[in-house]
Amino acid sequence: MDNGKVKVEVTQNRKKAAKDKAPAKQPGVRQLTAAELDHYKALLIEKRKEILHNVVEIEDETLRKSRLDASGDLSSMPIHMADLGTDNYQQEFSLGLMDSERRLITEIDDALQRIENGTYGMCEGTGQPISKARLEAQPWARYSVEYARIVEQQQQEQQQQQQQQQPPGEG
Repeated sequence: MDNGKVKVEVTQNRKKAAKDKAPAKQPGVRQLTAAELDHYKALLIEKRKEILHNVVEIEDETLRKSRLDASGDLSSMPIHMADLGTDNYQQEFSLGLMDSERRLITEIDDALQRIENGTYGMCEGTGQPISKARLEAQPWARYSVEYARIVEQQQQEQQQQQQQQQPPGEG
């Protein structure tokens, strides 16, 4: 076979594979307009900025300040154990908040990527459109409300099964 012919066939096969992977436009299924996508993109970017600002504030207030700075305690008296416990609790709480915020940033980044890929606004579980009301409330949503309930219920059932499988005295 001619080298040029092989290249043409390979190119055609790649185009066909890419077309097969692209989300199919289903007849009768609503597609978001460019203006709607721009609106949701702006919401996502604004929320991302807000979260990053919150994370920086949490870091500044909790992790970068010394105990004296944070409490306003100017005395040079030894630190009481209860104060250390409170400081540790506040630091762990803040770390938990920061972790949660960072996970949300990942969800937002994924949603922005779905806008670029042309799959934004479609439920990843059913392939059906996510309601505009849900996208307004949670623009990073991956699933329709109905499918999200199913996923949540499955997660709860898995947690219950795991708890039942643990020997007494653990967990």
